[in-house]
Amino acid sequence: MPNITLIEAVNLAMASEMRRDPNVVVLGEDIGRNGGVFRATLGLLDEFGEGRVIDTPLAETLVAAMAIGLSTQGIKAVAEIQFSGFLYPCVDQVVNHAARYRNRTRGRMSCPLVIRAPNSGGIHAPEHHSESLETTFAQMPGLRVVCPSSPARAYGLLLAAIRDPDPVIFLEPTRLYRLFKQPVEDDGEALPLDSCFIDRSGADLTLVSWGAMMHDTRLVADQLAEEGISAEVIDIATLKPLDMATILASVAKTGRCVIVSESPRAGGWASEVAANLAEHGLLSLFAPVMRVAGYDTVMPLAQLERSYIPDTDRILREVRKLFEMAPK
Repeated sequence: MPNITLIEAVNLAMASEMRRDPNVVVLGEDIGRNGGVFRATLGLLDEFGEGRVIDTPLAETLVAAMAIGLSTQGIKAVAEIQFSGFLYPCVDQVVNHAARYRNRTRGRMSCPLVIRAPNSGGIHAPEHHSESLETTFAQMPGLRVVCPSSPARAYGLLLAAIRDPDPVIFLEPTRLYRLFKQPVEDDGEALPLDSCFIDRSGADLTLVSWGAMMHDTRLVADQLAEEGISAEVIDIATLKPLDMATILASVAKTGRCVIVSESPRAGGWASEVAANLAEHGLLSLFAPVMRVAGYDTVMPLAQLERSYIPDTDRILREVRKLFEMAPK
């Protein structure tokens, strides 16, 4: 079982599913001969040819429209958008057509496509290359939104997304693309969509996150363990539909919750989780739910990203406030 990075796991999943299912095609800007801006599709053109690995013009609206057209005619399209900030031109096609296709046809037809995009910051690029758009798409009925946090989860969740009969927005945390390696077996086994993963069990505190921020959240849990605080760590993974049952069960056990997100604080998905906890888990809480998130500004350029993206210090500060209000 090889140790591979998250970007290699994405490549492995696409190649595996293309071998298994001849109806799977990939398309996007520079994804053929160039292998994609992050090399996620490297080698696929040589193995599967131009009929299944399609270089498109530099037009995101066209990429989305092609993927939808193919997917309504029996082809499973996996479209790459170079950065999540470039997804805005796709919104008309994705929201008004792909997301509504099953409802529009009263269940007679579906639109089994995946739109992949690097998401969030960490590479010191201009703002259109560093946005966290998961909440934007999670608010749109008819879409699944998935954001993996490790190579193994990227592999299994992407397989599941490609096999899903409805449209999936698959947001890959750019900062984690090559941050660490993990053993991943190319066994074709998908991981379940629509379910949270419990990274580790704990009794004193529930830490909830997804995507790139899971890395920092795990580091915080490690530090808290050294201080005698047992944190349960939950990786949401599939933001929409949201598996609140797992989160509520954890908070019923721990009584405390901190939600960690890189996207802007106002109206972010952390707020959705917190609202659900207020509605359905209030009597389990010893203290208010805390949110650690990005700021309500455009992602700053270059090194200033470090002041925007939540780090372990910011997360620990909120955890300590929580225990000041409700001691262990």
